[in-house]
Amino acid sequence: MFTQLSVYDDKLILWNPGALSEELSIEELKKKHASYPRNKNIADIFFKAGYIETWGRGTNKIVEVCKAAGLPESDFVEHAGGIQTIFLKDIYTKEYLEKMGLTVRQVQAILFTKKAGKITNKIFQQFFSVSRNTATNELNKLVELKLLISSKQKGAGSYFTLR
Repeated sequence: MFTQLSVYDDKLILWNPGALSEELSIEELKKKHASYPRNKNIADIFFKAGYIETWGRGTNKIVEVCKAAGLPESDFVEHAGGIQTIFLKDIYTKEYLEKMGLTVRQVQAILFTKKAGKITNKIFQQFFSVSRNTATNELNKLVELKLLISSKQKGAGSYFTLR
């Protein structure tokens, strides 16, 4: 078996054969977790050679580096007898969003959120001179399309961020 790399318009997928250790779940990969190297001798050699700083931190470092580069957080998935690491490209560009069939308002709202870090219903209303219901519907549509994440708060403190 060998590592596979798949390249798409919006993502890169790196697949490695083999399941996770029974002691570790996919959810735990993005948190601080213990290391369960498949081959402790190889892991030890890489550690002593300086290629890895500590065991059990690789997946956390992947997430940190993606964020630092302004990219969406990577995702980890068990698939076909192996583990996939999915690296999302910056899909928050005008060209890509237009290809998705978004309206001009939706594209502008996403680009605003990318720049400002978040958007609120009130900002959307003011920016586009629309009603509260229209802003709510548009923002909820962007959540459905998995472009925005709702803060889950209700009322004046609610906001949306990029996924």
